[in-house]
Amino acid sequence: MMSLRSPLSRVLGAGSAKEGTEHWWLQRVTAVALLLLGSWFLLSLLSLDGWTRTELLGWVGRPANSVMLLLLGVTLARHSSLGVQVVIEDYVHGPGSKVAALLVSKFAHVLLGVAAALAVLKVALGDSP
Repeated sequence: MMSLRSPLSRVLGAGSAKEGTEHWWLQRVTAVALLLLGSWFLLSLLSLDGWTRTELLGWVGRPANSVMLLLLGVTLARHSSLGVQVVIEDYVHGPGSKVAALLVSKFAHVLLGVAAALAVLKVALGDSP
C-alpha cells in the first residue's frame, strides 16, 4: 500500500489524527505494563536473600527473570521515548530544532533499549566478566 506521507513525517510520527490516538493508547499500555513489570522487579529483588554479585548474576541468569528484565527494559525505553516525544513536540518550536531533537531522542532511546537487552542477555547466557 502506498503512503502519501513524507519520509520525515513517518520518522516524526506526524500524521492524521488517528495516529495521535495510537500514541496516547500506547503511552497508557506501556504505563500499565511498567506498573506490572516494575512491581514484579521490586518484589523479586526484595525476595532475594542477599545482594552479592554472585546471587544477583544467578537471579538475572534464570530464564524467567531474564525474559521479564528484557520486557522491562524494552518497555521502559519505549514508554520514555513516547513521553520525551510529547515534550519535544510541545516545547521545541523551531522546525529544524524539533526535527533534530526528535531524531536524537529516537536514536538515544533505541540505543538504550538495545544496551539494556544486551546487558541482560550477556548475563543470562553466562558471558559476564
